Amino acid sequence: MNLVELIQPWVETLRDLPALVLVLSAIPLMVLAWAKRIYPYRMLIYLFAVPCCLTVLLLIPQQSLPQSLASLFKKDSLSLIVAADLAVIAIAIWDLFSLPRRRAFSAERECQHIASLQQHHTVTVSVDNRSSRAYRVWIRDDAPNEFEAVPDECCLNLQPMSRSRMRYQFTPHQRGSFELRKIYFRCRSGLGLWQRFLDYPSATTVNVYPDMRQLSKYAVLARTNRLSLMGVRRARRIGQDNEFERLRDYTPDDNYKHIDWRSTARRRKLTVCDYQTNQSQRVMFLVDCGRMMTNTAEGISLLDHALNAVLMLSFVALRQGDAVGMIGFSDRIHSYVPPRGGASQMNRLLHASFDRFPELVESRYDQAFFYLGTHAPKRSLVILISNVIDDVNSNQIQRHLSTLVGRHLPLGVLLRDHQLFDAAESPPLSNEDAFRAAAAAEILTWRHQVLRDLEHQGVLALDVFPEDLASPLVNKYLEIKARHLL
Repeated sequence: MNLVELIQPWVETLRDLPALVLVLSAIPLMVLAWAKRIYPYRMLIYLFAVPCCLTVLLLIPQQSLPQSLASLFKKDSLSLIVAADLAVIAIAIWDLFSLPRRRAFSAERECQHIASLQQHHTVTVSVDNRSSRAYRVWIRDDAPNEFEAVPDECCLNLQPMSRSRMRYQFTPHQRGSFELRKIYFRCRSGLGLWQRFLDYPSATTVNVYPDMRQLSKYAVLARTNRLSLMGVRRARRIGQDNEFERLRDYTPDDNYKHIDWRSTARRRKLTVCDYQTNQSQRVMFLVDCGRMMTNTAEGISLLDHALNAVLMLSFVALRQGDAVGMIGFSDRIHSYVPPRGGASQMNRLLHASFDRFPELVESRYDQAFFYLGTHAPKRSLVILISNVIDDVNSNQIQRHLSTLVGRHLPLGVLLRDHQLFDAAESPPLSNEDAFRAAAAAEILTWRHQVLRDLEHQGVLALDVFPEDLASPLVNKYLEIKARHLL
């Protein structure tokens, strides 16, 4: 009995049950995918295409075929097709064993645990090939959806018993704590018929903070007297500084009114007093984390822009010797940092703000100002950063800020909406555009009146776009210090 006579009954059975053929063919592939994460590649599909087409023709009854095609499928043809099928299966099985095993590789990640919002950070992934064969692998890191990785996948040619490194950059678009758990591999077999997916655990926690590189930029420009490049202007001091700093020898450029005659008599040498600006003053931030801060500008929320400006001004105020504190609130108090001075206060502000996100809730301004009055009663520069789009919020802001006049120095910072200003300034091309521009202009007029009402009640006001908030806020603080308003 030859091969054809042996498999003829099986062929007749499979001809009547084509669905069974598909199930029997899919079971080995499903087992490989479920147990080993091995999948066929397109080259294997191309290889199986020819015998599959011939096999499908064999399953069709010969009576239904034309006479010319029916004469081609004799017993010799069946044995040739069976041999082709077996040859393809043998090649596929042989190529399957050329895939690397899991223990052939190892990977580890080198990454900083602290990142800044919307800043580029470099990650290095070290890959070890522990086998005696060379492989070509595609590597992808476990970057969260909030990170933009460039490139998102790298291809490496791993030599036997060697170590290779790949580098990529990620840009976080959201603050918070994120965990990179695994490093993913994709490799192919020797003939390219199969591909296998591997993953290696490498846990790394990355805390994304607001943009901190602006702080180092400010420090560098301050040392070189080039703060104007950041939009920070030098405030003209009104009057003189009145806090004693030190005694020193008199120079011809000194004001004779600053001569300390008692020290001069004791030392028998002209001695003058140096004065400095008032220090140990307090700056309190009230940062709205409610629905008014959920809008976005340049890819990040208004709250992100507000926190960037808060950190920038905190850095400047701490360098001036003042104490800085912060209250984050929405419908409840989220975080409170007591006003303190010193370099360590920056770390407290960072840890209190890096995982704070805007919520779609109505902000309780009354609760925030009551909390301010009970926990920070001493006179402070109170900076409220929020947004107004309706009368309800504007009335609350005006009422609570105006009650601080006299006990504190209130400063209301209102963030602008680009869509509103663009709609009012763009030339109308249709009736719909004209109505939209008129509505936007009416809202802007109302907004301007809100700012004027705040100023008439003795409240300082600042109206800026979110991305431009840092420099005007620092300038306002320096102006307040120069005018001795605090």
